[in-house]
Amino acid sequence: MSRKRARSRCTSPIASPLALVAAGALCVCAAAVPASAQDTAPVVSRGVTIPAFYTPPTELPAQDGTLLRTGAMPLGLSIPGLDGHPMPGTATRLMYKSTDSSGQPVAVTGAYIEPTAKWKHSGPRPLVAVAPGTMGQGDQCAASFALEHPLTLNGDTVSVGYEALAVYRILATGAAVVITDYVGLGATDRLHTYVNRLDEGHALLDAARAARAVPGASVTSASPTGLYGYSQGGGATAAAAELQPSYAPDIPLAGTYSGAPPADLTSTMKGIDGSALAGALAWSINGFAQADPDLRAVVRANINEAGKAALDDASTMCVGDALFGYGFAKSTKWTKDGTSIADVIASEPRAQAALDRQRIGTLKPAGPVRVATGIHDDIVPHGQARQLAKDWCGKGGDVTYKAIALPNLGDKILTNHLVPLLTDQGDAVSWLEDRLSGKPATSNCRTMPVQP
Repeated sequence: MSRKRARSRCTSPIASPLALVAAGALCVCAAAVPASAQDTAPVVSRGVTIPAFYTPPTELPAQDGTLLRTGAMPLGLSIPGLDGHPMPGTATRLMYKSTDSSGQPVAVTGAYIEPTAKWKHSGPRPLVAVAPGTMGQGDQCAASFALEHPLTLNGDTVSVGYEALAVYRILATGAAVVITDYVGLGATDRLHTYVNRLDEGHALLDAARAARAVPGASVTSASPTGLYGYSQGGGATAAAAELQPSYAPDIPLAGTYSGAPPADLTSTMKGIDGSALAGALAWSINGFAQADPDLRAVVRANINEAGKAALDDASTMCVGDALFGYGFAKSTKWTKDGTSIADVIASEPRAQAALDRQRIGTLKPAGPVRVATGIHDDIVPHGQARQLAKDWCGKGGDVTYKAIALPNLGDKILTNHLVPLLTDQGDAVSWLEDRLSGKPATSNCRTMPVQP
């Protein structure tokens, strides 16, 4: 696959990640090894040339959050300010070091935005680390790329930078924003490990660390830090809130917003299978087949030729592509015996154990958290997101739970998942602003109703 010029230090080079799975040769590498300095061929993903900035260096430092490189990045949606500064802020593309789920070093890309607005409250300017919602698995889908190119539409791919709305709302409060592209999305050395809780939690926390070192940034190690994310991003912020005490205790975490988090992937896989966003099932399978040997073995043993083709095809897609290409697809068409992927994994104890290790809610989150979920969400099922809030409450977490009550807007067509993102966004940003300004949260663990 041309878009991944240099996947990893493996003994058997191969063009396609799913071809590797099928052949049983996919290896978990010690560290990503990008192309040599002599290899100047550009990475192209579905007709989009990925800037050379996104090719990681060969050697990575030991310290997580170390800033590896920066570059000027124009925002696709901005206007000149009266004082000469662009509104809503000045963006910097960045690459930083993190640690993946195998404990190995990895380069991650993203963007930092210094706001034009002043922080309205007392104390230093805070930082919000934004975890994007589902963007896809092709490098052209990276959130930082989408901030520069709000709409990518070339006949081969469709990518929409919808996270800009939340980012700009946060910037309007005077808080600085750093957004991560996650492991393998943007950076061209490997496939994006979609919804891997360790990869995305580490990447988000290390983005917050890296932001402090961006030239011209007004945030410091003393800046209160918030985490914001919905859907895939909600899972990432939830994972990061759990991991912060052990992985990044140096980050002064003031609050976490986790909207529609896929905390239980077993339940979530069933929700997206056969839905408009069925392509996301392919992304999760691809990512875990790359990172986890137990799940990789199950995929290799059970996927049929149509499934291999679909997984390989989806690995370069953005959300728009997946909606058109695999909307309402059922994984029963991708397996040798017609069993759904969820049932295949459930029947294999090692594979189910690997998926269970991705469960969010087994640790107490750091600081106050706000969990919000639409009561009719059937893509990232409401029940498992609510269970996350209950699990955290049971561990003594400072949890504010919000059940977003809207009419049923259509089964399996994304509306029940997407509309709560918009209707709750203002309240979510206001809640996070209060935490960043030092106001205490009011947990509703004791008054959480049995349903919804």
